[in-house]
Amino acid sequence: MMCLLNACNIGKHLPAKERLYAGTDINIKSDSILSKDNKKAIEEQLAGLARPKPNKQLFGFPYKVGLYYLFGEPKKPKGFRSWFRRKFGEEPVLASAKAISSNIPVWEATLQNDGYFGSEVTGELKESGYKARGVYEVDVKPRYSIDSVAFLVDSTPVRKALWASARRTVIKKGSPYSFDNIKLERERISQALKQRGFYYFLPDYVAVIADNDSSIHRTKLYFAIKPEMPAAAGVPYSIRDVFIYPNYNLSTARQDTNKRSAYQSEEQFHIVDSTRRFDPKLFRDIMAVQPGRRYNSRAQDLTLSRFINVGAFKFVRNRFDPDQQGDSAVLDVHYYLTPYPTKSVRLEIDGTSRSNNFNGSQAVLSWRNRNYFKRAELLTINANAGIEFQVGGGSQSVTNYRLGADALLSFPRLVSPFRFRYDQRQALPKTNVTLGYQLIKRGGLYDLNSFQTTFGYAWRQNQQIEHIFQPFNITYVRPSNISTAFIDSAANNPLIFRQYYAIQNSKQLILSTLYTFNYNSSPRSASPTTFRLSANIEPAGNLANLLFNKRDDNGDQIIFGVPFAQFVRVDVDARLYRKLSKNITWANRVFGGLGATYGNSKGMQLPLTKQYFVGGPNSIRAFRARAIGPGLFTRDTLRELQLFQDGGGDIKVEANTEIRAKFNKFLEGAIFVDAGNVWTFSNNDILGAAAQAKFTPEFYQQIAIGTGIGLRLDLSYFLVRFDLATPLRKPYKTDGSEWVINQINFRDSEWRKQNIVFNIAVGYPF
Repeated sequence: MMCLLNACNIGKHLPAKERLYAGTDINIKSDSILSKDNKKAIEEQLAGLARPKPNKQLFGFPYKVGLYYLFGEPKKPKGFRSWFRRKFGEEPVLASAKAISSNIPVWEATLQNDGYFGSEVTGELKESGYKARGVYEVDVKPRYSIDSVAFLVDSTPVRKALWASARRTVIKKGSPYSFDNIKLERERISQALKQRGFYYFLPDYVAVIADNDSSIHRTKLYFAIKPEMPAAAGVPYSIRDVFIYPNYNLSTARQDTNKRSAYQSEEQFHIVDSTRRFDPKLFRDIMAVQPGRRYNSRAQDLTLSRFINVGAFKFVRNRFDPDQQGDSAVLDVHYYLTPYPTKSVRLEIDGTSRSNNFNGSQAVLSWRNRNYFKRAELLTINANAGIEFQVGGGSQSVTNYRLGADALLSFPRLVSPFRFRYDQRQALPKTNVTLGYQLIKRGGLYDLNSFQTTFGYAWRQNQQIEHIFQPFNITYVRPSNISTAFIDSAANNPLIFRQYYAIQNSKQLILSTLYTFNYNSSPRSASPTTFRLSANIEPAGNLANLLFNKRDDNGDQIIFGVPFAQFVRVDVDARLYRKLSKNITWANRVFGGLGATYGNSKGMQLPLTKQYFVGGPNSIRAFRARAIGPGLFTRDTLRELQLFQDGGGDIKVEANTEIRAKFNKFLEGAIFVDAGNVWTFSNNDILGAAAQAKFTPEFYQQIAIGTGIGLRLDLSYFLVRFDLATPLRKPYKTDGSEWVINQINFRDSEWRKQNIVFNIAVGYPF
């Protein structure tokens, strides 16, 4: 009420003859045909440049200015009135004729930079009560387009290099004139010349001459080297000596930068390393800058990127020393590398709370060696132990234990008896070897032992494309200690029987090969749309089928008495992100996966560790983890899901869409819809005919759909996500209809218990 009373008094508080600035009005006039989109774009661009920015308003009332004057002038700089002004108020933005005159040349220059040559802007202040608005008339002339692009050259080395760079120009005939594109072209030319040895060349040394034809509104552009360019910028430099200091730190700087103690590698690098901590072959892999070659800024950037990403060095710095060698200009290059501690130990303890009422904790002890074979190989050994216990499960409560250990050895190069061809202009490839064991003790029902080893490669084709190839991927799963209570329960419950069947048949070897293709749209693009694609193909058992013919009593081919799985698994994950505004993003994901078994595994589902699942915080959030499918299989999501979470399938289709709104630096909101299900590839009678678990052309009639809202807390290093969701469509029939929208009843506690799912997770779901 007091704020409303102060509304009439804001004018009395303002300085004499001053008005509160209320905003900017822009009227576009044009003699040419200016499209609606172009007109709107010009208005938004000029409005963004307008100064001053008005005070925040609510229904036309500058409420923060009202709060600023609410308690009158402060008498003490640290008193209540001063604190209230700083916390809730906003100092009034005053209208000024000077601001109007200052905006006009800025706007006219902006229009000229976009090719609207000759455009004029006029403006004035229009007063209304204690407020005033800036009103502008913008006369937009026809936009010029590019008629031709030419490069003025001669026989000097730098101008020859300019001519060589011309074919990659970003300015095309017929495109609208844009000063931003001209700046981009100057920077491109500068980079192209730096890649040809011109170490001191800068974009400012490129002159641009525009020849405008006003009769047809076209312009001819000429690019040339400025005559006043410094002489050194026109000289190509070569690399003379390369000095590497791989053990550099402040305490040993004098000793480890002493050139007299340097030794020379086979590649003619001068290495100063008193401890011989690193094998010189490491620098052969990393260095793109080579002695005797022409200076190239691309090679320099690549070398620094490799040093940073190899994982052995905490700080990387370099220095160039120019010199004259006879008639040639040369550079000596120095790389100062501060290594991480070679060995380190880390202990992580965390707690978990899942949507299926399982809570628990886990401890992971990690030991690292960042330079195991003296070529920046990373050896990581992890030991983990965890416990999960069910809350609110009554007599059916289950406590799970997890114990395991694994080792990962990563080489920053390709380790192979065969030679691989790859693009050496990109980041270093990696060879990864893993070995691990995991034991899961499931509530006195059964134990599941899992051994895994992999060998594979990862490399980048360019900034957008990454390849991962694992020729050897071996997994051995063996169940043990299956309790009689579990076996007896399976006889009377199809869901438990399916779990028992899966456990009984999980003893097998999985010998597979995995290839992964990852694509990301260009990180340099200014487009509001970004796209990501990940595809996997994993065949298993083919080589074993050729090499081993021994069979067990069931007719299955075996290795060392254990049957091996045979299947092929293919899936694609596509994600599209669209920036709708500065603070709103539309995120979408589509996933499709198919697994088909044959040979030893014909007629069976994929091995349990290779099956697809839906439901949970990173899938269809309106259903608890693994609560959907396969097909129309109906489960009691309250009483039995926590105990027997299978719900796996050989085929998966899932789609997600989400609107994300950023409220401030730390807080985000979301509205989402998720849909999908899983199915079996072949007929399986374990679940009964009513389950219709097999994939058919009518699969779209068995899709589960859910919706919800989310709140996200952005803590810079990680994001904590809270999602509240409810089903819209259940794949199994509920009261004769799959759609359950009409059953929504937030007042009914039983309905909330059955249908409201609260998810807590770290990071975005996709």
